[in-house]
Amino acid sequence: MSTSTDAPRTHVAGDAAVLDRGVRRALVAAGVLVALAVLVPAVTTWDVLATDRWPRTAAPLHATWHPTVGIGTPLAVLVALLGVRYADRVTAGLSWPRLLLATYAATVAWTASLALVYGPAGFSRELDSTQEYLVTARSVHDVPAFLHGFVARIPFSAAPDNWPIHVAGHPPGATLFFVALVRLGLGSSLAAGLMVTAVGAGVPLAVLVTLRRLGAEDAARRALPYLVLAPAAIWVAVSGDAVFAAVTAWALACVAVAATTPSRWARLVAAAGAGLLLGLLPLLSYGLVLAGVLVLAVLSLTRGWRLLPLLALTSLLPTLVAAAYGFSLWSAYPVLRQRYWDGLATERPTAYWVWASLASLVISAGPALAAGLGATRAARRTTDRVVLRLVGAAAAAIAVADLSLMSKAEVERIWLPFVPWLLLSTAALPPRWRRPVLLLQVATALVVQTLLDTTW
Repeated sequence: MSTSTDAPRTHVAGDAAVLDRGVRRALVAAGVLVALAVLVPAVTTWDVLATDRWPRTAAPLHATWHPTVGIGTPLAVLVALLGVRYADRVTAGLSWPRLLLATYAATVAWTASLALVYGPAGFSRELDSTQEYLVTARSVHDVPAFLHGFVARIPFSAAPDNWPIHVAGHPPGATLFFVALVRLGLGSSLAAGLMVTAVGAGVPLAVLVTLRRLGAEDAARRALPYLVLAPAAIWVAVSGDAVFAAVTAWALACVAVAATTPSRWARLVAAAGAGLLLGLLPLLSYGLVLAGVLVLAVLSLTRGWRLLPLLALTSLLPTLVAAAYGFSLWSAYPVLRQRYWDGLATERPTAYWVWASLASLVISAGPALAAGLGATRAARRTTDRVVLRLVGAAAAAIAVADLSLMSKAEVERIWLPFVPWLLLSTAALPPRWRRPVLLLQVATALVVQTLLDTTW
């Protein structure tokens, strides 16, 4: 017969075994998924990316095999080793203001060191592409005219005056961000790249603010190392989607602040700010309407439904202003969808991408995503409800994006706005797994950046 002191120990040991098994199974499943996504095109010579760079492409990522070692390589290794060694001590021990400063500094250091694997050009080389926003932004001298004629230049039939791929594939807000940089004297590719990095590196800060407001500061601290040192940083320094992720994250932070602030006026100001930021999202990327699922999660956690009318009204303002100047989302999206299916979408096989896109997500978010989801599932009865709800909302958004087939390849950058909220699942990792998983996280980033030219 067990004694009363033995029973709790057995229970704890059982819980630990369940958690351990959940993490191991999830990591194995993720490894198999990624391996299949890499091997299927290579073995079958299936050109799943439909690009003239085949067979050098490295599906499921939009990348080519291009081993590179540069000045940033030892810097990235140093940041990785310091992170693995001290991250838990720092995140657990620092006061809140110092934690915010350390988080931003560490995120910038990790993102910049990875970019510098290609030297200073790591910040600028992709922005110089004619398919990117910056080249077009330099030619925009009349913003109202740009907005008024935007939709007409989306279709392929508008050639030779149709917009480049990224400009056409997004609402005009994405390009206007870079127009603003040009007007501010930051129109060089290096200056713009540094600004994108500076903005994108603020995402972990917004996540911290959001979770603290939701009463889950401890969970935020536990998840923070995996979020900061994620392989997703590879795409932050070179992709406009990093800016989209930052706007999304700060919009959610403002919603959380508005829903938890006792002062009426402060609540109204925060809600108005949140609404305006949310209203910018569909002008930056059509798919960011899915961020509404995360907004609903925050409102449900705070019971802040009274804010919904104000959020809805203020979020309409950016769209209405754009419409007043000649650009309407409701007219543009069907035109874009037609261009999408007239182009690469029909050549990239759904039979591959409906599951391989998830492999790209695992690479971008890192193995910590699989480990965190495995731990969260195993410990769902004891995991913080804030974490469960936000992770669930982000997963639902990803599922819709994937099954809609409007995200077919290139999701390592397209899904950046949802990665930090998915990585909150790492708060459930048991102590024995924390350092090994973080080591896997940084190793994945270093291997990808060293072996592949990720092009975005």
